[in-house]
Amino acid sequence: MDAVTESGAAGVAAEAGDLSNEERGERLSALNGLIELMRPAVQADGGDLALISADVATGVVEVQLQGACSSCAVSSSTLQGGVDRILRDRLPWVTEVIGGVDESVDPFESESMGRGGYVPSF
Repeated sequence: MDAVTESGAAGVAAEAGDLSNEERGERLSALNGLIELMRPAVQADGGDLALISADVATGVVEVQLQGACSSCAVSSSTLQGGVDRILRDRLPWVTEVIGGVDESVDPFESESMGRGGYVPSF
């Protein structure tokens, strides 16, 4: 996966001015490193975790679950209980994690990618 660079919006210019280029770089590096640390756990079940965008000034991070995650019933739990929690716990500047699944994959193809390592019983 390629490292993601900061996505900016004109409306965040005031807050963005508070961070030096070095601080921005450090935040992006820490974020990319943490995403890379989490990816093998998702890949073990046939999926993947992609960092779509990050605004290090506002703390908004967008991620996407891909591959077998597209048809997995616990994808939302992985995003909320795993990715969101870990990013907020380890990176205090993260204020919001926006997550989704890659819906461009055929559901039957997605299902065949997974290993079914964990299915919760309710």
